[in-house]
Amino acid sequence: MEWGEPVRQLHVTPGMSVGELVREMGRAGAYNAGALHRAASIYEQMLRDQEATRFFGLAGAMVPAGMGGIVSDLIDQGYIDVLVSTGANCVHDVIEALGCHHYHGNASGSDVELRKLAINRIYDVYLPDAAFSRFEEFVQGTLEDLLRESPFTIAGLLRSLGERLPSGILATAAKRKVPVFSPAFQDSMLGLQYWLFSQNHRVTLDATGDMKDLLDRCFSAKRAGALFVGGGVPKNFILQGMLLTPRGFDYAIQLTGDRPDLGGLSGATLDEARSWGKLSEEAVSVTVYGDATITLPLLVAAVLERMNT
Repeated sequence: MEWGEPVRQLHVTPGMSVGELVREMGRAGAYNAGALHRAASIYEQMLRDQEATRFFGLAGAMVPAGMGGIVSDLIDQGYIDVLVSTGANCVHDVIEALGCHHYHGNASGSDVELRKLAINRIYDVYLPDAAFSRFEEFVQGTLEDLLRESPFTIAGLLRSLGERLPSGILATAAKRKVPVFSPAFQDSMLGLQYWLFSQNHRVTLDATGDMKDLLDRCFSAKRAGALFVGGGVPKNFILQGMLLTPRGFDYAIQLTGDRPDLGGLSGATLDEARSWGKLSEEAVSVTVYGDATITLPLLVAAVLERMNT
């Protein structure tokens, strides 16, 4: 029987940095603490690899939970080359950039009472209906401007929104010329706003037009890495793009709260992706199970600390 290094008891000390904490979690090494430490090592490798194209999959209600700033900063620092997001995160990013806010709420409050007050709940985050009124006005105005460019792609629409915003994920991506793909665009308020606009205007959205840009980036990548926050459509869209190339991803990290034994993609291990050829045989990968609003800040803070020392 073989075994590795002894488990070290973790000691938390005053003034300890996030990077030091994650390192100590690795010395303890058990369960998802150990997985987070491995994720930091893989993510550092990915970011230091100048020949790697870095994909980022964003699922779950991350922007309402305050995680959008992390994504925006990573784009601004050149650590994301391709972003694939749910339409909903793009919606909430626009809302925040327009000066509207998500608010701390109560997960056990009365939803009937919230409906009467025109407040929408995302677990313990509240968002007033008034924010969607401002959102609708902005999106409809942008679509009017885009009429002369019809047909346009989803990424093209998101870039145009970003060019008109002062801050946030879409604004930073537009500034840095990082494409934002949203293959489930229709499953969001953005998709609904486009449909409403199309009822009175001759405008065409090319729903599959982004595939060529994605695949061109996959085929031209010398190496490729991916960080998945959650799973769902963004995860599959990224992985299936590399599936068509002669190779798979070289680096992959998944932060998810879903279980693998239920058979869903959001909980599926990245090792499973090797059977499809989405990850190369030699790829380094890890899945960290837990709340991404905890694991994502820890991971990014620890790795950026390493990158800047």
